[in-house]
Amino acid sequence: MALAIAHSRGLDGLSAPPVTVEVHLASGLPTFTLVGLPDTEVKEARDRVRAAIVNSGFDFPSKRITVNLAPADLPKESGRFDLPIALGMLAASGQIPAAALNGCEFAGELSLSGELRPIRGALAMALQTAGSGKTFILPEDSAREAALIGSENILAARSLLEVCAHISGQAMLPGPAAVDSENQPIIPDLNEVRGQSQAKRALEVAAAGGHSLLMIGPPGSGKSMLAARLPGLLPMLDGEAAKSSAAVLSLVGQFRPEAFGVRPYRQPHHTASAAALVGGGNPPRPGEISLAHHGVLFLDELPEFDRKVLETLREPLESGHIHIARAARHARFPAEFQLIAAMNPCPCGYSGHSNGKCRCTPDQIARYRGRISGPFLDRIDLLIEVPAVPVDALGGTGDGESSATVRRRVEAALACQRERQGKTNSRLTAKEVDTLCQPDEAGARLLKQASLRLDLSARAWHRILKVARTIADLAGSASLRAPHVAEAIQYRRLSGG
Repeated sequence: MALAIAHSRGLDGLSAPPVTVEVHLASGLPTFTLVGLPDTEVKEARDRVRAAIVNSGFDFPSKRITVNLAPADLPKESGRFDLPIALGMLAASGQIPAAALNGCEFAGELSLSGELRPIRGALAMALQTAGSGKTFILPEDSAREAALIGSENILAARSLLEVCAHISGQAMLPGPAAVDSENQPIIPDLNEVRGQSQAKRALEVAAAGGHSLLMIGPPGSGKSMLAARLPGLLPMLDGEAAKSSAAVLSLVGQFRPEAFGVRPYRQPHHTASAAALVGGGNPPRPGEISLAHHGVLFLDELPEFDRKVLETLREPLESGHIHIARAARHARFPAEFQLIAAMNPCPCGYSGHSNGKCRCTPDQIARYRGRISGPFLDRIDLLIEVPAVPVDALGGTGDGESSATVRRRVEAALACQRERQGKTNSRLTAKEVDTLCQPDEAGARLLKQASLRLDLSARAWHRILKVARTIADLAGSASLRAPHVAEAIQYRRLSGG
């Protein structure tokens, strides 16, 4: 009778609780029992581990094998437990030293040949392992991802045989390979957009304060082009923000190490369900709003989204996180995303266009716009019209400022906000708005007149002040004056219609 223990990590939302892999060998008919609330992927580890051990040149124990994944009440999923299970069996059968497993944690999926395959969630697990002081051994590709947290206790392995050689002291495993920063994704430049000076200005204001933006215009006016260029106006992520964004993407296996620090840009199709957008499933996984954490979420053809799906965005737009509750599981994911949306002015898309093609009736237009609820619309900071581009502006090369030029102004405004309140203007509370966003006498009078004329809600009132504060930051003004308030009001006028 023999017992060996290996250590690994599970995934529960964005956290990675420790999992103890206990392997017990006993006399009796050869069997392989796996307990500890494993799902189908984990149960299939029995066949993968058996083939990997044999094909790596070791003896598979012909005994009664029991593998326990503790704690028993934590659901276990994916193939990340293949490696610690195999090592536990080899240690229990005396083929590798069992004592050497104590100072390490392991995660990796095994192929039938014994090669290690990458796993999802490696960066999220490495964030938790960093505080334990143990060495974390991962597949080669996953180790490159996990090393971005800055820990020196991460080792990369290509096969089960290499890990066993390291455990036995025969050949030490190397650290992960350096990330090739030259393969960073290329973000399109703002000067490629023809005309649309007002829309570009609104995009700059949105970037400088983290504000949400809705663009209304006919097909082909450049709404999607403008949205795709917003990440290029935002500064690169660094520190905890970069780690947090990368950890969420790692949970679904969509993180690329060379894109570390680049703002995520997500564009779900309008047929996306509520679970796809906010997260869900069993076990719960992050949705598009969490995958866009510290980045941009672009919803094109906004009225085509199911109304119930859009309503699920109201809470995370305000709070910056999403709490998914199921009967047996709860998960909390970050969702500090910047919402950019686009829609046509009417069902055919040409209402108000100079070509006069629109034949939509007022009732059809009202029903089309009515697909977006007032409470949802009230949570959007900037609403602008994006008219069709004149033919004269389509020829020639790109015009206007480049993304790099605008980004310098945006970075200066964001630095001012960090120094003043430690967060972007869009995240200010009502109390902070009263303290930090008070306009001068002329600005207050103008805002009161606009509120009466446009029938603004209290939320819209506060959002105007937040946007005006951002406009003042872009202008380098410490005080909030009437011109700043006037421009902010212009970005709310569509809400009255």
